Amino acid sequence: MKAEVILPLLGYLLLIALLSVYAMRKRRQGNFLNEYFLGGRSMGGFVLAMTLTTTYISASSFIGGPGAAYKYGLGWVLLAMIQVPAVWLSLGVLGKKFAILARRYNAVTLNDMLYARYRSPLLVWLASLSLLVAFIGAMTVQFIGGARLLESAAGIPYDTGLLIFGGTIALYTAFGGFRASVLNDAMQGLVMLIGTFLLLFAVVHAAGGMHAAISKLQHIDPRLVTPQGVDNIITPTFLSSFMVLVCFGVIGLPHTAVRCISYKDSKAVHRGIIVGTLVVSLLVFGMHLAGALGRAILPDLAIPDRVIPVLMLTVLPPFAAGIFLAAPMAAIMSTINAQLLQSSATIVKDLYLRLYPQQMDNEPRLRRLSGIVTLVLGVLLLLAAWNPPDMLIWLNLLAFGGLEAVFLWPLVLGLYWEKANAAGALSAMIVGASCYTLLAALQLQPGGFHPIVPALLLSLLAFIIGNLFGRSASAPDASSLYE
Repeated sequence: MKAEVILPLLGYLLLIALLSVYAMRKRRQGNFLNEYFLGGRSMGGFVLAMTLTTTYISASSFIGGPGAAYKYGLGWVLLAMIQVPAVWLSLGVLGKKFAILARRYNAVTLNDMLYARYRSPLLVWLASLSLLVAFIGAMTVQFIGGARLLESAAGIPYDTGLLIFGGTIALYTAFGGFRASVLNDAMQGLVMLIGTFLLLFAVVHAAGGMHAAISKLQHIDPRLVTPQGVDNIITPTFLSSFMVLVCFGVIGLPHTAVRCISYKDSKAVHRGIIVGTLVVSLLVFGMHLAGALGRAILPDLAIPDRVIPVLMLTVLPPFAAGIFLAAPMAAIMSTINAQLLQSSATIVKDLYLRLYPQQMDNEPRLRRLSGIVTLVLGVLLLLAAWNPPDMLIWLNLLAFGGLEAVFLWPLVLGLYWEKANAAGALSAMIVGASCYTLLAALQLQPGGFHPIVPALLLSLLAFIIGNLFGRSASAPDASSLYE
């Protein structure tokens, strides 16, 4: 193990722990669920931008994405920039209307919003189970990414790194709640920006300049510098599929949507859109370009996902590598804490309290249950991540697509189509999830499109047809969410 690398990383983990303690002390008295899972809806614009960005920028963007850029070349860097409007779309489409309705209904989770809109317990159960299944896959990817990072950069065995990394996240999320999550997100976003800039600069310098790096890539494989990439992977159908999967479809991701109901005012939304879009642009471009150019320095990596941690050790002094190892670590942690907290909220708020509404005012019991559920989920994810695949990006995109196929149309059409009803929403969820699962399991791509495209199209059609057989629900009172 490399002490110069490990010591700065341990210092970073200690800082995260201190921020979590601070968040616990700042926790306001009152509605425990609202405070623990939404931070009292008190986020300002900068924190909103950073938590949305860092929740979205995950192991896929800091490990899997650069790994794909390493393998397929500069064309993947251009492909990755499709993600730039993600924050703008999430806040623009959901934004004010979503938050206003959430306050009116006193909604704490995305499923609260769906129940308030459609008045269907069956829909809530289906949405909750879908969310948990997809999040287990998505969080497993993040756990694998964190452990691989420690393995490649610090020489820590994979299993040991998994225990250290997973344990840290489970503990600070369980005890600090949403407020700890977003405070850490804000700090982690800054770390990610600094780390991205310095790593990219060091990679270009080590390669002998941009021109020399491009020349080396051309010498290795001329396709590395073409828009189509190696194996001509970036086709028009792949491009459009990717756009749906990692940009437009992000509107339907539950852990992103819940952040759109936790800010304090409209000024925060406007600032969040500007800052968030800028930060996403810099992070996505910088990390993917570093991964692509890294092939000029490390031409023979067996596992592409290791390109960023190995580059850090190669082009940076050991102590600096330890400091900036925190950048991809921050990306992974911020995504896991959002998904872990949302999973815990789903179990406690959407399932447990729906079965036992009389426990709604039992704050000590809810406090204990929320912490225990989060810790147990963390342990289950450690077990799921014990035997990882070679490339994370495909597993991560699979989980992303499953969430989008279930939630996108019920969420968006529920906000903007007055006549939308539970029959339509349920039809869309069932058809979207079934179609996506079937196509992904059989590895079928109709017309060359990723399964998310036909899944969303059929889901939309199912919503419209199913809507003909239901009736619109009347708007509920806030108290009816817990009936």
